[in-house]
Amino acid sequence: MPAFPSTEQALEDDFSRLTKLLLSAGRDYFLYRDFQSRNIMLREAGPFFVDYQGGRKGALQYDIASLLYDAKADLPPDLRQQLLDHYLDSLAGYLDLDRAGFMHYYYAYVYVRIMQALGAYGFRGFYERKEHFLQSVPYALKNLRWLLHNVELPIALPTLTEAFKSMVASDKLQGLNSTSQPERLTVRIFSFSFHRGLPQDESGNGGGFVFDGRSLPNPGREERFRALTGKDAPVIDYLNQQESVHQFLASAMSLVDASVSTYQSRGFKHLMVSFGCTGGQHRSVYLAEQLAKHLRAKDGVEVVVHHREQEQLDS
Repeated sequence: MPAFPSTEQALEDDFSRLTKLLLSAGRDYFLYRDFQSRNIMLREAGPFFVDYQGGRKGALQYDIASLLYDAKADLPPDLRQQLLDHYLDSLAGYLDLDRAGFMHYYYAYVYVRIMQALGAYGFRGFYERKEHFLQSVPYALKNLRWLLHNVELPIALPTLTEAFKSMVASDKLQGLNSTSQPERLTVRIFSFSFHRGLPQDESGNGGGFVFDGRSLPNPGREERFRALTGKDAPVIDYLNQQESVHQFLASAMSLVDASVSTYQSRGFKHLMVSFGCTGGQHRSVYLAEQLAKHLRAKDGVEVVVHHREQEQLDS
């Protein structure tokens, strides 16, 4: 039998490690195998389940992974976590649940489900020429991207991980749903104080841009501006007169504009941009407001602005 090429053998080794991990989970449960939103019907406020003829014994993790990472359902990460917590809380009422043990295997089953779905989309789309299946590929890749940024498996899968990264970075795969209605891009813009740390990204996209405005002239050092913010006219007028502020803002806008165009062409839904300064009151607020005004003039872009330190004071 001929030897595998080195990369193929490395993939085989990764799959062997992954399979060993998956098979070490408890598997004495009913496994639906195709548990997704299209197989759940609601009637008189009660759920009814269809298309379960392929059921067999298996691990608990697979079905909930199938439902929460169903590509076209496109659930936000925070909602997925809420639904997973609810599932585990309810499950604890039926069996002696080891929650940490469940989570030890959970994301490995998520990866397997996404690989299974991508394989099906590719076979039905590329080989059977049923192109509507290909429109689900970018959604599955979005889930894959979130996993790569937010999840660390209990085993190392270096070659498989590199393959996933290549898929996520593929413009060809990302553009497979370009014939469908383009997605609207939400850009969340934050102002903040570095003393309180960076704003948290709730979208699952991984963080976006962070710009440090502390090198710019600081209105907060002048008594006449101390009670004001970057949204007040005197502060705006002061910063508008500073050439360094214009240069800084032009550079930031250029970087953000390039990402907005790319994100829109690839069907991404979220981009986060944060401006920090010392107190989160003057420069960062001004910069965030100026970028928001600039982006609101673009088609297909929804802008959401959060002035974190000001919102903290108001709450």
